[in-house]
Amino acid sequence: MRAAFNRTLRAGRAQRGFSLLEVIAAIAILAIAFAALMQVAGSSMSLTARANERTQAALRARTLLDGAFVMEPIQEGVSEGRFDDTYRWRMNVARYRAPDDTTPDDAGDGRGGMYRLDLDVIWGPGGSERHASFSTLRIAGAGGANPP
Repeated sequence: MRAAFNRTLRAGRAQRGFSLLEVIAAIAILAIAFAALMQVAGSSMSLTARANERTQAALRARTLLDGAFVMEPIQEGVSEGRFDDTYRWRMNVARYRAPDDTTPDDAGDGRGGMYRLDLDVIWGPGGSERHASFSTLRIAGAGGANPP
């Protein structure tokens, strides 16, 4: 009987669990890993919000550029406006000259031409404004009228 008791004692010692130090070390490693994952998730959410802002700016810019000077003649110059409380815009319209165009600037022959529309969409609080720039070309008929 004594031999059976000794065998049970030896078996109990062989089946030891984790020490308190090992458990604390495992929890610390898990906490560090969890903190790193939360930081990655937070960064991902921030990037998603910024991508959404840029997408909204691009949609508003496309709407403005698609409708610019469709019903009225093209006018050179700078104009500004607001889409809403968050987004505003500034557009510069200038005659476009191709790099290989040798026509003098003052050739006011009343012909149409091509115009470059440069649009800046601005949003965000004053100290950390964000910008997105868009450009397109628009053709004007003779006398500045737009082709149908």
